[in-house]
Amino acid sequence: MDKQKLKSIRGLILFTAVVVLCILYSREVLHIIVLLMSFLRPFIIGGAIAFVINLLMKKVEKLLFARAKGKAALKIKRSASILLSVLLLGLVITLVCVTVIPQIIRTLSEIGAQIPIFTKNSIAWLETQLAAYPDVLKRLEKLETIEFDWNTVISAIAEFLKSGFLSVITSTVSVASSIVGGVINAVVSVIFAFYILSQKEKLENQTDRVLSAYLKESVYLNVKKVAGMLYKNFSSFISGQCLEAVILGCMFIVVMPVCGLPYAVLIGVLVAFTALIPIVGAFIGCAVGVFLILIEDPVKAFWFLILFLVIQQIEGNLIYPHVVGNSVGLPSIWVLVAVSVGGSMMGILGMLLFIPLAATIYALVREDVNRRNGKGGAKRKVPKSLK
Repeated sequence: MDKQKLKSIRGLILFTAVVVLCILYSREVLHIIVLLMSFLRPFIIGGAIAFVINLLMKKVEKLLFARAKGKAALKIKRSASILLSVLLLGLVITLVCVTVIPQIIRTLSEIGAQIPIFTKNSIAWLETQLAAYPDVLKRLEKLETIEFDWNTVISAIAEFLKSGFLSVITSTVSVASSIVGGVINAVVSVIFAFYILSQKEKLENQTDRVLSAYLKESVYLNVKKVAGMLYKNFSSFISGQCLEAVILGCMFIVVMPVCGLPYAVLIGVLVAFTALIPIVGAFIGCAVGVFLILIEDPVKAFWFLILFLVIQQIEGNLIYPHVVGNSVGLPSIWVLVAVSVGGSMMGILGMLLFIPLAATIYALVREDVNRRNGKGGAKRKVPKSLK
């Protein structure tokens, strides 16, 4: 037996032993993984922030600083691009908040005024419908006369405060420490993101040198290829998802006033934000919209629901698969599969991650299939029994 085969056998035995140990001590391994993830969470979040800002920063550099040359100019270019990108994102968020928050406050005040009227009308309608059922009507009338015994409520609150004072203090300290920890993690994440953005070429070069030093050439080239495909697919997916959300929100803002439905801007912006969640996100905005309009006019709420279903069909069957599916090179059916599998495994985060991951796997499998079959080569003969 030559040395190469012996080395391969040793590697296989070592790999098998590691897998068996991981299975036997899966609980401990999982605990270690969770612990490492908690330590690395600020850096993972910072990397995600840097990835998103980098998409906008590249556009800014290309449009405004394409002719910058020299070390000094490049430093100014990068700093100015990061600053402009952050300012643009902050401006978009500010405009949305300025547009939505006053309407939310106004809507909540209107809802507060409409709820008693809505409740009274609903009870009157129920009394009319239940006139033939006197027992049910009596119980309904009792609901109208129910009054809270505030003395009992206050005494119960006092008793709770006496018995649970220590637990309340402990919970307050725990919440405060969580808030402080969250603020620290957020600061670390932002600083790490800015460091990545300012030094991304250097970090890329360092990573490339480490991979080329410790990996075989074939493995190194494959890793670079897959990493490049992942970067391209994630970038295209984020851009396509944002574009699709803007299109869907604008459709509601334009169509709702034409149909005589209220809260067009508020619902349009909410639908656009929730539509960032693939496929199912817009339904969250629909639920909020139906509730808002229902308080004012149940008939209009019904027509809004019909309008939403129509727009959702257009968006789900025409806009989304073509805008997002084509942007990552993934057919429509696999977009739906990726969203379903990712959502069932990891919730909303899985929906966002699995589409570009599925696009990368799809491209790699397609390339391997074409390589194995041979482009333009003779196809395998199919037995007559299978035709």
